[in-house]
Amino acid sequence: MKGIQVAQYVKGPKELQVTELSDPKPSPDQYVIEVHAAATNFFDILQIQGKYQNQPPFPWVSGAEFSGVVLSTPANTKSPKFPVGSRVFGGSQGAYATKVCAAEEQLLPVPEGWSFTDAAGLFVTAPTSYGALVQRAGVKAGDWVLVHAAAGGVGLAAVQIAKAFGATVIATAGTARKLEVARAFGADHVVDYRDASWPDKVRKLTPKGRGVDIIYDPVGLVDKSTKCVAWNGRILVVGFAAGSIEKVAMNKVLLKNISIVGIHWGAYAKFERESIPVVWQGIMKLIAEGKFKGTVFSDKEYVGLEKIPDALLALGGRETWGKVVVKIPQSGGAKL
Repeated sequence: MKGIQVAQYVKGPKELQVTELSDPKPSPDQYVIEVHAAATNFFDILQIQGKYQNQPPFPWVSGAEFSGVVLSTPANTKSPKFPVGSRVFGGSQGAYATKVCAAEEQLLPVPEGWSFTDAAGLFVTAPTSYGALVQRAGVKAGDWVLVHAAAGGVGLAAVQIAKAFGATVIATAGTARKLEVARAFGADHVVDYRDASWPDKVRKLTPKGRGVDIIYDPVGLVDKSTKCVAWNGRILVVGFAAGSIEKVAMNKVLLKNISIVGIHWGAYAKFERESIPVVWQGIMKLIAEGKFKGTVFSDKEYVGLEKIPDALLALGGRETWGKVVVKIPQSGGAKL
């Protein structure tokens, strides 16, 4: 197979190279998937630099999110959930290759009518946003929801999920194009957070200036967000894309009865496995109802493993919106 193998840490994506590798050897509980599309994530950049919390032993194939077709099923079962030929998407180390191994719990069926490209970007963002808004914050009809970095992968998922549950959505982003994208995915109002007065602008959009009920924050804007959250409001801590870990004066939390709520979707497999199928059932229901669509960046197309470095550079440079997905053509011409 071909893949991007990391034998030593690199300074950045430009140093990544596609090479000919031996096919992956599945353990008895693993499927082998022919990869048709691979999604990029910020943690991929950290991992190739040796800066991520999960660093496999050298050598390893980079990438962790993909879609494709089942080539072989686990040796330890006679009735696999996904027979050979099944269209699946999932998350497993080694996605930047033409083949990848994955266990059954790391795979899901590609939704009906979805392309491999759209499905490749679903495994990380959709459950993070659904778990945050629905499981952790209890979003409901009538809520006002502020989504920060709304044109990002998790942001566009959050906008769609909040709208599907009947909320009014205010989206923030840092460029005119990203604000336009957020609106196209359903945001009712958009605010540029390069303007220092954005908390006031957000608050003035809400009924009687009361503030928003839920704030979805993958950036690290909790402190400033306390200025525009309503009494009994919930602030979801989703990530720190700004690059620094915030310190918040806790008197602000007390004065407005604010709940600050974390969401670490990746840890659900360890601490709360029973919630995983519930979340995915909810997501698949929204997809079936036409309330959730793929969030793949479409301003530029990336085709072939050789384009992975360019895709990662674009992602890291904040030039993109949604999920940056690379198509990986296979001999056979299956639908991308």
